[in-house]
Amino acid sequence: MTISSVLGFALSGIDAIPVRVEVQLASGLPSFLIVGLADKAVAEARERVRAALAAMGLALPAKRIVVNLAPANIVKEGSHFDLPIALALLTAMAVVPPEESGRYGAIGELSLDGRINPVPGVLPAALSAVDQSRGLICGAQQGAEARWAGETLDIVAADCLLALVNHLTGEQVLPSVELPARLPFDPAGGPDLADVRGMETARRALEVAAAGAHSLLMTGPPGAGKSMLAARLPSLLPDLTSAEILEISRIHSISGQLPMGLPIFRPPFRDPHHSTSQVALVGGGSRIRPGEVSLAHRGVLFLDELPEFSRPALEALRQPIETGTITVARASGHVTYPARFQLVAAMNPCRCGYLGDAAQECRKAPRCGEDYTARISGPMLDRMDMSVHVEPVSPAELAGLPTGESSAMVAERVAAARAIQSARQDGLTNAEASPDLFPIDAAARDYAVRAADRLRLSARGFTRLLRVARTIADLADETETAQPHVAEALSYRLRRPDRRM
Repeated sequence: MTISSVLGFALSGIDAIPVRVEVQLASGLPSFLIVGLADKAVAEARERVRAALAAMGLALPAKRIVVNLAPANIVKEGSHFDLPIALALLTAMAVVPPEESGRYGAIGELSLDGRINPVPGVLPAALSAVDQSRGLICGAQQGAEARWAGETLDIVAADCLLALVNHLTGEQVLPSVELPARLPFDPAGGPDLADVRGMETARRALEVAAAGAHSLLMTGPPGAGKSMLAARLPSLLPDLTSAEILEISRIHSISGQLPMGLPIFRPPFRDPHHSTSQVALVGGGSRIRPGEVSLAHRGVLFLDELPEFSRPALEALRQPIETGTITVARASGHVTYPARFQLVAAMNPCRCGYLGDAAQECRKAPRCGEDYTARISGPMLDRMDMSVHVEPVSPAELAGLPTGESSAMVAERVAAARAIQSARQDGLTNAEASPDLFPIDAAARDYAVRAADRLRLSARGFTRLLRVARTIADLADETETAQPHVAEALSYRLRRPDRRM
């Protein structure tokens, strides 16, 4: 009887849990069994492994083969167990030396011809391998992704099982995996704010929102430029830190959405359609995968046509907006994903879109606007730091107005404001920090309190008012929040979707 063991990984949230893949070759009727709480995709690995070995010219031994995935109390899902099962089996067959296979963890899916295919979760697996003081074996296409776990990590990135065996037996040397170069961000490569003509109030609101990572609701008639403004917000945001790059890339790796295996270097921008389900938005499903709120972590979640989203989907956003995390609980377990996103939403003032325009509004005005806005709950609206009405620009104005400031120019001011916040609040943006950390003069505080009492702002609304005012002061490079900063913040707080005070 022969027993071998190779390290594999089970994915849970954005983490990879070490799994010991054990293979036993024993006398008895020829069979191939996989035990250890494996799902259907893992159970089907026996056919892929059998075919991959046959492509190498090897046949399974005529013995009783038992594959155990330990610990057995953790559900094993996905095809990424193919490679560790094949490697443990080859070790038990004395094809691969056990001292070589024991140095690595493995993750990858096998084709019938022996090729190693990409799978989700390579970056978390690489980080787990570092914790276990092991190297990592993966597909050639994902070697660069694994390299971001550390420059000292021993990575074997093979395009097929035969090349991997030759490398481990010393008959072939696979090329080392280098850290891919980080491409510099070019604001001119995407939508530029210079394309926006006029709309000074909306442009200013967008800059303030970018500087403090504040949530923003834009209202206006169809074609006013709400979506155009939102698409240019990512060009105003500063680069991610190394820790943020790793955190965001782990989420996208779990979802299988890392482009060409490269990490996410810039704040992500997610804009799901309004038909998106609650599960797709916040995460879940049978395998509890991250939703759009987690894929937008440290970036922007743009919800166009906000009232058209289902009520349960919108209400599910309330908790992650406050906490920056989302916990998905199912009968099979519960998983917590990061969800610190900047919410930007756009909507028409009513269903017809022309409320307030006597020439175009429908006969149901103003009731149609009230009914349309009522689709969004009060607690959800209270969580919007800023609200701005986007006035349409006439064709004559478009033809005559000069281009505005470019994204690069505005991004410099945003980066300077973010640097001030980071130094004052230990890396937190104004949208995350407590107002107790904000220096504010007595007159401005009294003015804010009187305004909040008169407008009947909630405690949450008052806190968000102070946060926006602090961002405006940071953009002006002022040490203390003054009354004009609070007044401007109030102007964004006063604007409601139906434009009534």
